[in-house]
Amino acid sequence: MIKRILNSLFYRILSPNEYAKKVGVKFGDNCVLRTKFFGSEPYLIELGNNVCTASNVNFVTHDGSLSVFRNLYEEYKNIDMFNKIKIENNVFIGINAIILPGTHVEENVIIGAGSIVKGRLAANGVYAGCPAKFILTTDEYFKKNKDKFVNTHNMNSLDKKEYLTNIDL
Repeated sequence: MIKRILNSLFYRILSPNEYAKKVGVKFGDNCVLRTKFFGSEPYLIELGNNVCTASNVNFVTHDGSLSVFRNLYEEYKNIDMFNKIKIENNVFIGINAIILPGTHVEENVIIGAGSIVKGRLAANGVYAGCPAKFILTTDEYFKKNKDKFVNTHNMNSLDKKEYLTNIDL
């Protein structure tokens, strides 16, 4: 009991990247993870280089619906079903997205907030929705939005607040 409480506290103080490493998520260089929701089989998740998640992204590597069949059929009372998740290089996953078993996201992809992702997402695209669907290419997204970009990424929070409250957004 005490060991379980100490483990729980230990995992809470770890950064999401440290937590992911500790539970067995494989990930490359320069990843910025803002979630600790890697499901019950985190060792089935592989993230490439430069993967960034917003908060509350859920990675799910199993199909819990099999509980219905466990109850219906005695010979299937011990079944499970799993699949890997692979995210290639340079991918952003928006807040509250759910990445389902068997998902393979190719490189240079943006996944919109709240999306539910299953299957293969081709490289160089922006995807969003439930289920996630192709919206436009990353190049089209860049061209569409580049006049809205502001150079605040490396500003501290006070300087950013000052800057953003004094420009017309």
